[in-house]
Amino acid sequence: MAQDGSSAGPESGDAGGSGAPDERSAPLAGLSGARMLLDRTSTVSKLADALRAQIIEGALPPGTQLAEHAAAKELGVSRNTLREAFRLLAHERLVVHEPHRGVFVRTLDADDVRDIYTTRRLVECAAVRAGDAPPPAVAEIRAAVKTAELAVAESRWHDVGTADLRFHSAIVALAGSRRLNDMMRRMLAELRLVFHVMADPHRFHEPYVHRNAAIATLIEQGRTREAAEVLTGYLDDAEAQLLRGIAERSGDRGGG
Repeated sequence: MAQDGSSAGPESGDAGGSGAPDERSAPLAGLSGARMLLDRTSTVSKLADALRAQIIEGALPPGTQLAEHAAAKELGVSRNTLREAFRLLAHERLVVHEPHRGVFVRTLDADDVRDIYTTRRLVECAAVRAGDAPPPAVAEIRAAVKTAELAVAESRWHDVGTADLRFHSAIVALAGSRRLNDMMRRMLAELRLVFHVMADPHRFHEPYVHRNAAIATLIEQGRTREAAEVLTGYLDDAEAQLLRGIAERSGDRGGG
């Protein structure tokens, strides 16, 4: 009876009756282990997201030591999970591990600034020129401008910088690409680290609030080519200021 497959078929698990094992069901026994790995990966990713958000908000300036034991206790995670999150952030160039000292928030240099602004010119200006801007992204651009203007009125210069990052994140969202949005979110954390080099955040941020408002108006009017040209000059100026700030900071350290 077994030779004609009539009694073997149900035991083989072959829905087609060929007698061959069903390869789709073979990995099921290992899914419990995969689930544990997935849960752990999800925790690491969420932890990295939380630390990155703190950097973007300016709560973790360059040079901050992220003491492993204290951070794990404060965040309610294991030290192994924290180390994996640190590895993710190190890959994004946001933290650095110094042997025998620990993990520190990175201090960016002039080469970092040039690379960041080369990327920003390519991505942000192309996003503005893309056309057919999604209304939610346009609304977010204007909302970021209003948030910055309110912060200026109340002399909250740190918050002006945060609103500026939100503005540029919304600029990239004009392209309607999740991958570009993810890339920009990571790059904004680096940009916040660069902002810390400016000794006077008031003088640095305030002029760009008006420029952001002008760009927002051009986008709302559909004058995207003009908006992209204005944005290019804007990014050129910001890059030059930050490079001067790094040079001055380096000179101060050298002179000390």
